[in-house]
Amino acid sequence: MIDKLPVWLVRAFSRPRLSKYLLAAQGQPRTAVRLYWWNVEAAAALYGPLHCLELALRNALHDQLTDRYGRPDWWHAAPLDQQAQRLVTDAHRKCGRRGIVPAPDSVMAELSFGFWVSLLSRRYDRSLWVPTLHRAFPFLDQPRRSLHDGLSSLVLMRNRIMHHEPVHHRDLSADHVKIYRMLGYLSPELMAEAKGMDRFPGVLADRAATLDGTRPTRF
Repeated sequence: MIDKLPVWLVRAFSRPRLSKYLLAAQGQPRTAVRLYWWNVEAAAALYGPLHCLELALRNALHDQLTDRYGRPDWWHAAPLDQQAQRLVTDAHRKCGRRGIVPAPDSVMAELSFGFWVSLLSRRYDRSLWVPTLHRAFPFLDQPRRSLHDGLSSLVLMRNRIMHHEPVHHRDLSADHVKIYRMLGYLSPELMAEAKGMDRFPGVLADRAATLDGTRPTRF
């Protein structure tokens, strides 16, 4: 079936990648191509809400930890485990390779979404969450574990999107709701602002029309 796809498409995106879409499309080449483009469109539409969540989370945690330890490079004072310390060291090195002075703001920007979410895990419950990080979520109405689990699942989705992997098989409606629930714990104002610009609900609603060829994809 892969041989029935356009040669230029197979050359551009590779057989292994497109084979996943053919499988999902039950071997229908045209549907597989439409699903591929819809996946790109859906991923693009989710980028904005994820952007808001990742930056809001990063800055909220950074602000609380800066206040707690009295220094913007709080990672030198906080009880981080070896993995987190390694990620901070890697962030310093990335700044150096890019010719950037590893000032706290620069290092903070190099730390991944997964790093920040890891600070909300069980291992930091007594050392970081109880004394300070819970203050980053003034509207939280769930236990820390639920917050961490929700954000961890979004890290996985975010990484798939950023690495151009399939997300069409996920419950994207639930993912979308989860993004805004997490964002609401941080800032209801930002949540409302982001929702006003969000085009993902329309993209999701148009999935069937896209796959049957009655609606073209746009991204």
